[in-house]
Amino acid sequence: MLLRRSSGKKNRSKIAITVKDAILKVFYSPIGRMIPDKNYIMIMYRLRARKHLNLDTPMSFNEKLQWLKLYDRKPVYTSMVDKHEAKGYVKDKIGEEHIIPTLSVWESFDDIDFSKLPDQFVLKCTHDSGGLVICRDKSCLDVDEARKKINKCLKRNFYYVGREWPYKNVKPRIIAEKYMVDGQESEHDIGLTDYKFFCFNGKPKFLYVSKNLTNHTYARISFATLDWKLSPFYRNDYQPFKELPEKPKCFEEMICLAEKLSQGMKFLRVDLYEVKGKVYFSELTFCPCNGLFPFEPPEWDYKLGEMIDLDEF
Repeated sequence: MLLRRSSGKKNRSKIAITVKDAILKVFYSPIGRMIPDKNYIMIMYRLRARKHLNLDTPMSFNEKLQWLKLYDRKPVYTSMVDKHEAKGYVKDKIGEEHIIPTLSVWESFDDIDFSKLPDQFVLKCTHDSGGLVICRDKSCLDVDEARKKINKCLKRNFYYVGREWPYKNVKPRIIAEKYMVDGQESEHDIGLTDYKFFCFNGKPKFLYVSKNLTNHTYARISFATLDWKLSPFYRNDYQPFKELPEKPKCFEEMICLAEKLSQGMKFLRVDLYEVKGKVYFSELTFCPCNGLFPFEPPEWDYKLGEMIDLDEF
């Protein structure tokens, strides 16, 4: 009897996964675009978080991010998430010295003249998350693969993935940026260290430090307090650092810049780099992980939710 019960439970679990995958496939298809935002968010949260989304009295960090998706929609947010337009917005707030130089901007991949680009550069889509090609040696760049990746992203409206409203009207373009290095690179230690500050009501409260995010096997993410100690929570989808990397030399300046950039925002994640003793802007994010942030232990979802005050809406 025990074996039969166990088998039945496994079969029900497989059926549930199959049904979930089928629903998600519909949601991510053109048909899903016809579903109203609130319905889409409610159902998606149920499928992905495996619990009911309380939009009447949201309590957790993730619930409040879902609520903000629906009810906090200022036109300026579109410029803030556009990877090209955001540079102008940030320059006006904290100064041009914190902006990574843009080499060029195009609307089509076939408009790119690679002969005019340096040996190292970064291509980014302006309107999404993931449309990224890092070129460390132009002579080795697989242009066909880069074209395939970028063109796929250009066809996608990132808003429809999770109904993050700021992305809805961002014009799909491609930018090339200067390639930046913050130290010695090796096979499994490449790219910039990212310092992502979680800001609540214009105040940075903590950050996470990330490295190697283009390769999940070697990627590392750890949360840190503003006094540079490991936080008591972490992401359950990435390996943490064994110990925090060395504290940035410009860390106090980073905190000040994150505060300036997050003024007037209920919640904003401000991403920064430190390169050769200077702080550079990376991006602004309103809804990390699409409001499905995988906290461990899970009670921290509610502890951080207390930091977002929705009373003035």
